[in-house]
Amino acid sequence: MRSVRMTDSIRLSEMILTVLFLAAIIGLACNSDRQPLPDPETTGTGKVLGLAFDCLQVSNLERSIEYYQALGFTVSGDTNPPWIEDEAANSLYRTPGARFRTATLKMNSTVSGQTFTLYLREYKGIDRGDRVDHHPRNPSSNHIGIVVPEADALWAKMQDSGMLRPLSWDGKLVRMPGQSAGGIAYIRDPDGLNVEIIGIKPEVGSGQQMPDNRPSFHHLGLVVLDSEKSKAFYGDLLGAEFPEGPAEWLSGDRYDAAVGGRGYVIRLINGSFPEAAAPKTAMRFELVEYRNPTRNDYDAYRYSDVTVHCIGLQVEGLDALYARLRNAGVEIWSEGGIVQLKDSTRSVVVRDPDVGAFIELFEIRGNLIH
Repeated sequence: MRSVRMTDSIRLSEMILTVLFLAAIIGLACNSDRQPLPDPETTGTGKVLGLAFDCLQVSNLERSIEYYQALGFTVSGDTNPPWIEDEAANSLYRTPGARFRTATLKMNSTVSGQTFTLYLREYKGIDRGDRVDHHPRNPSSNHIGIVVPEADALWAKMQDSGMLRPLSWDGKLVRMPGQSAGGIAYIRDPDGLNVEIIGIKPEVGSGQQMPDNRPSFHHLGLVVLDSEKSKAFYGDLLGAEFPEGPAEWLSGDRYDAAVGGRGYVIRLINGSFPEAAAPKTAMRFELVEYRNPTRNDYDAYRYSDVTVHCIGLQVEGLDALYARLRNAGVEIWSEGGIVQLKDSTRSVVVRDPDVGAFIELFEIRGNLIH
């Protein structure tokens, strides 16, 4: 497993976290081919190039689009996408016979300034499970973190519109020491997907331009059962970077207030993947482990269930990486393995061995972004 190198981008991310330590608490369409297990000796080494997207499964696409636009995301492409049925996509996501529609949203990365993609997808024609209001402490719970320089204004706007669903104590932003505005809080989208608001204004050095006051995409987070097991998967097999040694257990009001908890004991493992749109920049990938409340398992769920996330990792040498994952006993979710798409993209969805999180690995000829 590679240890974290202190690049400029990592230092910037860690500076934000030092100022606001609670920010840490708080991812188509042709016939699919059933392919034999590739020979890694003839297909290269296989590696992750970067974190490219997060995909959220929603129950009402229009409602979710409106919500994420209110948070500061912008819609790219069709604001009213059509329903489609696609054999290859249904093989990839194991949703046989389903029809679906997908909206593409964008927000600039906090660190690189490049756009990060958020897909919102709605299904019909299949039986969908429901993880509505899945609590952020539950194993397999995901969250996204966004930096909001004008957090108080956003909070008031969403409250006035009836969109605000806070988890924080007293339904307020939790101020950090020295803050008179902004703060940290978890909120829920209309389906109960968890969003962490990081209300800070980035500092400006001498001679630097004033920062953009628009919200920016900061990190992805996942609640795990066994952080060492998760680090072995995301780090050793997929190449994420994590700090050396075990993380410290943390407790106290400041760790409870933002998520509406009481008596929680947690540890935070702040790893990172390169950004697919800016490979020299690291985006934080946060593992959250709870000692209290204690959980030893998680409820079963499928890709298409409401509130399920899937992160997208762009890779090079998909065949070799796929073989390595298969040899390591990783569960392959896609029917038949790697799926060939008509735009020459090749993809496969796998599940992490700790909490079953979905990861889409995709390779594009010419290294275009998915």
